[in-house]
Amino acid sequence: MMSDSTRLREKIAKMMPCAFFAFLHPGHTTGPRINNDRLYKFTYSTEVFIDRVKGLPEDSVGYRISSGVDVNLVWRNPNNDDDQLIQIMIKDVKIENVNECPAAKNIFKGKHSENIIGKEYLSALQRPVVLQWTRGKIKNFYSYKNEPAVIQNLKRGLASLFQIQLHSGAAREVDVSGKCNVTYHARESQVTKIKALGTCEIEKTGFTSHNELLDVSTKVTSATVYVLEDSFIKSVRAEENHVLSLNFRQATNAKIVSKQKLELKSTETGPRVIAGKQVASVINTLDSNYIAVALVAEPVKNECKNCPSISEHWQAIRKQLEPENLAKAEATRSFLSFIQNLREAKKEEILHILRSEKNEVLPQLVDAVTSAQTPASLEAMLEFLDFKNGSSSVLQERFLYACGFASHPNELLLKSLTNRLQGQIGNSEIRETVTIIIGALVKKLCDKGGCKLPAVVRAKKLILGGLDRAKKEDDVKMYLLAMKNALLPEAIPLLLKYAESGEGPISNIAATALQRYNTSFITSEVKETMNRIYHQNHKIYEKTLRITAAAIIFSNNPSYMEVKNLLLSIGELPLEMNKYMLSLVQDILRFEMPASKMIRKVLKDMVVHNYDRFSKTGSSSAYSGYVTRGPDASSTYSLDILYSGSGILRSSNMNILLFNKNAQLHASQVVIEAQGLESIIAASADEGEENLESFAGMSAILLDVQLRPVAFFQGYGDLMSKMFSATGDPMNVVKGLILLTDYSQVIQLQSGLKASAEFQGGLAIDISGGMEFSLWYRESKTSVKNRGAVVVVGNIFVDSFFVKAGMETSFETEATLNFISTVQFSEYPFLVCMQMDKIESPFRQYVTKYESLPSGKRYISRKGKVKLLAGSEYPLHQENSNMCRKVFSTQSDFSNSWF
Repeated sequence: MMSDSTRLREKIAKMMPCAFFAFLHPGHTTGPRINNDRLYKFTYSTEVFIDRVKGLPEDSVGYRISSGVDVNLVWRNPNNDDDQLIQIMIKDVKIENVNECPAAKNIFKGKHSENIIGKEYLSALQRPVVLQWTRGKIKNFYSYKNEPAVIQNLKRGLASLFQIQLHSGAAREVDVSGKCNVTYHARESQVTKIKALGTCEIEKTGFTSHNELLDVSTKVTSATVYVLEDSFIKSVRAEENHVLSLNFRQATNAKIVSKQKLELKSTETGPRVIAGKQVASVINTLDSNYIAVALVAEPVKNECKNCPSISEHWQAIRKQLEPENLAKAEATRSFLSFIQNLREAKKEEILHILRSEKNEVLPQLVDAVTSAQTPASLEAMLEFLDFKNGSSSVLQERFLYACGFASHPNELLLKSLTNRLQGQIGNSEIRETVTIIIGALVKKLCDKGGCKLPAVVRAKKLILGGLDRAKKEDDVKMYLLAMKNALLPEAIPLLLKYAESGEGPISNIAATALQRYNTSFITSEVKETMNRIYHQNHKIYEKTLRITAAAIIFSNNPSYMEVKNLLLSIGELPLEMNKYMLSLVQDILRFEMPASKMIRKVLKDMVVHNYDRFSKTGSSSAYSGYVTRGPDASSTYSLDILYSGSGILRSSNMNILLFNKNAQLHASQVVIEAQGLESIIAASADEGEENLESFAGMSAILLDVQLRPVAFFQGYGDLMSKMFSATGDPMNVVKGLILLTDYSQVIQLQSGLKASAEFQGGLAIDISGGMEFSLWYRESKTSVKNRGAVVVVGNIFVDSFFVKAGMETSFETEATLNFISTVQFSEYPFLVCMQMDKIESPFRQYVTKYESLPSGKRYISRKGKVKLLAGSEYPLHQENSNMCRKVFSTQSDFSNSWF
């Protein structure tokens, strides 16, 4: 006869396959359970590592928090065995290095946990928390009120390890990281959880750069592996990785690795469960001070300890920002560090520095304060600058350009400038600049999906309506320049109207504005208008406008007939325009631009492709080449020169573009234009340009922002005056400090710790240009000088208040790029020599790793590399090289002759 115990064992044996099936089956709802009256003793550790992406693990900085963890059952729902209250208590806390290191580098050596964390924080960390744990999901998290946020978050990180599902499938789950998409894979006694960190909903702070090329890209992974035994957790191992890299230079990067490990070591007799039917009453019986708090981490504000005041910081860096030091990397580095401090400053503190500073460094101070982009810094600038006063235009213009280059502009900034435009402005050039910069801000806000914001709607209405109502030529040009920045689709009909029916500069600005639009906006109507302008179907146009029209056609999927008609026109154009168009076509073919395929197709027609058409002489040219080519980003230059038939420069256009596979940035454009100068050398003007006023000026685009053009002279009287009083010194186009990269994010780690990632890049720039004219030697010289220093600093750290570890990675370089065009027009064909060269420049990169305690004990490791980047003269076409030899030979003859 079978005993009762034998029958029971057989019954259990028959149930086991069903239980195992239920464990794996997605429809099953049973979760892990904890036994009554048992105390589960775990060891727990959480580690954080910070290093470069390809750094060795032993070179990382970071720290480990380890402890014991006791877990026991407090209550089980009498109606549902899977509904449990479990208590979790941290004990025996230790803080240590993540890697073995010599005693001299170990900041934790000889330090007890209480010395490091502090008695109050340690006591709070060791106070237990309670979870309502239902089928493996945390329904409620109970802790104590007003505990320090960093301590509460560490407890949340541990508690989140108990968020588990025993069957395969996807879920939307809440833990310390936020509300996230997770995927479970269950196999035998192991469950793997993959968390899509990019989907986590959590309160986020910080900002990113406007242009993707200048921004930082991130890659994140998270995986947690559970091993179960007797329907409870035996071990948990979790790891998440955050990789950050600068888009245009991926070697400037950082990696944050966060690990958690929970292992069951033993079980022993534990406290008895509390009887009851309601969770609330059980919690109250356990400890009336418990309250339900969110499992999602709460914000923690990092406070700068022992940081200098804003005034002290300014005095320390002031000398580096004096005008003569601006093209040095140290100036840019000081600018970036000061912005960080300014972002914590109050309006009154900023105003005090502005009002007490002298003129020579005030423009640089204005750059920094405006670039801080906080409400306090904006209010301080608007109060400091008196726009009614026309005499302080230098500071006003520096403020406005810094607004235009803003890395993450907001509605408040646009609203403030719009209010200023509708108020009284004492200087007409400042009024023009305000309007132009409003256009740039509209573009940036629309790019981020803010086109329907009230301030953007108002600004669009202002510039569109202003252009429609403008009667004066200067007002029309001002609003067209704003449109050139805003690139509004609804502005295209107006731009077409002014391009086709406007006069001189107005038509040019409208056409060059259309040239900046994305191909998707260049409709058949736009191309039909450009064809009419180029082929002069209705009226005679200036050469500069016609070549812009041709460029628009070539750059936007030209049809077979459009290309054929453009090529057939070569030979029928004014002499120098013939040469320019021929050079442009050759450049498109040589550089394999998108239109090259259609051009090659058309050139199979021998009516088009004949010697007479393709052997035109002249000095005008178009040429493109690479400045740099790399796996992360590349940059190209283009140099277009158009002369009048008399040999005088008509326009010079130099562009530098940066791009990668995802984004493009128009880094700079410097256009020098001259007209109506033929009378000086008793020459005849080209067709359609007989009545042009004598003029020379410069227009620039910097970092995708069109700046206010400047004039060298306007009118014959002004020309004569400046010719006889000219010093040969170049005219400054733009000078200042610009915030390029501006990335700041707080990363919530699964452990409960928070990491901060900040990347800032700055540019100190000085672009100047000039035009010299010698009647004696019948020679003109145009020069553009680009000087600058770039510094990028990335700072990645984890600060838990009681210990901080981090890494700063940076690079810096100083560079000079010169463009000189020399024309000798004593005979025809005149001699033209173009030179574009880069001066030898230093390139420095540094990596600094650090660990520190509030007591002041710290470890710092600093490594660096320095190299010289060779100077070079950028190649132009062979024809130019031959011409330069003749020009320098002629100049040598002049220098050896008697006066």
